[in-house]
Amino acid sequence: MDLLNVSNLTIKFGGLIAVNQFNLDLKKGELVGLIGPNGAGKTTAFNAITGIYTPSEGTILFEGRNLTGMQTHKITKLGIARTFQNIRLFPNMSVLDNILVAFHFQLKSSWVSATVRLPKYINQERGMYLEAYELLESVGLYNARKDKAGSLPYGQQRRLEIARALAAHPKLLLLDEPAAGMNPQESNDLMTFITGIRKKYDLTIFLIEHHMQVVMGICERIYVLDHGFTIAHGAPNEIKSNPQVIEAYLGVDADD
Repeated sequence: MDLLNVSNLTIKFGGLIAVNQFNLDLKKGELVGLIGPNGAGKTTAFNAITGIYTPSEGTILFEGRNLTGMQTHKITKLGIARTFQNIRLFPNMSVLDNILVAFHFQLKSSWVSATVRLPKYINQERGMYLEAYELLESVGLYNARKDKAGSLPYGQQRRLEIARALAAHPKLLLLDEPAAGMNPQESNDLMTFITGIRKKYDLTIFLIEHHMQVVMGICERIYVLDHGFTIAHGAPNEIKSNPQVIEAYLGVDADD
């Protein structure tokens, strides 16, 4: 059974069809890319999978469970976490606190236990801090744990955002343009980082990316959207030489 199955997903905004009959299957452990020109519908598809948008048509199944129309926080609890195209950290909070925020929805103690600091809450809090330290160590940010998130270099802010998503204990991680704004060396480092966390945390990863170096370097399969339509799907070598993909990106017929 597929970990994620998206069938005939359609998103309409009034008379505009942003995503049209999108189909996707992800198997456990895969690293799959979603590419396409600006305005192709990529982030809209992500928003539907994570409950930000309710599909106009189609179904979204995660481990066989129907997510269509489910609220975002419930989808997160089931095991889907994501990052955003624009970094959404709390810039004036410490690096550590940005991670701790992600753990709070998992706490099972009542507000009474938290207020009077009963042993159950104290034990959960201690475990939360230990896991946060481990996450920061794994992404190379432990030594910056007391720094304000907004003071970090851009590439480290991206890592922190991914670490915060990992704090939700996802089975499926959605990354929206993780290499945006990075130079070639930072992009290379990111590729190593993504493949590393995939193995370490036993993740399935679905990513949107414009950097072809990243997509072609780490993705096993790639879907291509253009104006809401899927125009290609296949291995990186197939996508790289696909005439429709070349035309969509360059705006000219590949045979010209």
